[in-house]
Amino acid sequence: MKRLHNDVSTRRQPARADDAFERLFELAARLGDVMGRGLAERGMSIARAELVWVLRRQGATTQRELAETLRCTPRNVTGLVDALQAAGLVERRPHPTDRRAILVSLTDTGTAIANDWHADFQRGGARLFRGVSAADLATFLAVLDTVLGRLGDGPVAEEGGDREPRA
Repeated sequence: MKRLHNDVSTRRQPARADDAFERLFELAARLGDVMGRGLAERGMSIARAELVWVLRRQGATTQRELAETLRCTPRNVTGLVDALQAAGLVERRPHPTDRRAILVSLTDTGTAIANDWHADFQRGGARLFRGVSAADLATFLAVLDTVLGRLGDGPVAEEGGDREPRA
């Protein structure tokens, strides 16, 4: 990917959507590598880390809500919670108003780890965007919001009637 990026960036041509899309793939690959290495150093899988991150953001949550948020099966969430509970990062307790439901929450250890990750996350963002003007950052965020909105939960769809036929 690095070579493709360099080939594209050295050309003096107008920006093209396929060049931007290629860069998005490169960005996803690089961020995935960085995240994967960081989690591996901590003995954590991406799926388990995502569950911890969700609990940090949302607080105590039922396993059904976790499955919906993580877009996976309740059975998968059960396995993730079992592993995180065995590691001392989460705990299960009865729901205060629904006796059929169980709430999952971070333990003190899980909270400390999640807070450390959040601090790393903030430092990483500051490092990546150091020197980028507020105007450029606002444009970047607007473009990302548009792209993410178009990705949604399904195929990339264009607004209006000029959609390309599906294969």
